[in-house]
Amino acid sequence: MPLKNSNMLRQIFKELRIHVPFTMFGAATGIVIMLLSQGLPQKTAYDIFYILHPFHVLLSALVTSAIYEIHTCPPGKHIRGKCNLWMLFIIGYAGSIGIATLSDSVIPYLGEILLKMPHREIHLGFIEKWWLVNPLAILGITIAYFWPHTKFSHAGHVLISTWASLFHIIMAIGKELTMSSYVIIFVFLFLAVWLPCCVSDFVFPLLFVKNNK
Repeated sequence: MPLKNSNMLRQIFKELRIHVPFTMFGAATGIVIMLLSQGLPQKTAYDIFYILHPFHVLLSALVTSAIYEIHTCPPGKHIRGKCNLWMLFIIGYAGSIGIATLSDSVIPYLGEILLKMPHREIHLGFIEKWWLVNPLAILGITIAYFWPHTKFSHAGHVLISTWASLFHIIMAIGKELTMSSYVIIFVFLFLAVWLPCCVSDFVFPLLFVKNNK
């Protein structure tokens, strides 16, 4: 057991290290988009957030579920539905809704509080637009059940998560930002994506895999 835990910790740190450059790139694209979006109406930012956030939940559910299925089911048999569907659903739903909410809403909101943005407000998609966000989580789990692939969807997951977090912040701005504010926003965009997305895609589903090699 200690050896298994040690191997898993090494793998987790390796994944986090590998994802630093790409996550920094994503955060940099967020700052560029923010500069180009100056003066964007709050309602427009809200609408864009509710395009990106549900899409993020879809990709997160797909990756999280696929990772669990690939590591649980016999090679070549996961498409035949050999894994535990109820466990797949619970892990896919909790890993996508829970961590996507943390990434897109909770961490950006903490940044908004720190910067004392005038229109700061936390938007919890699975409650606020439950009829949109929850079905997309279920769709992602269903796709993973029949087509468990991860590479493309994880790369997309990182970028979409960055931009969803960004537009949550843009909704709250309501004032001119200083250079130091942009630096703080960059840090929060990085943190909002780097740890939650890696935890969601790799760490969380593997916690439920027995005898994982």
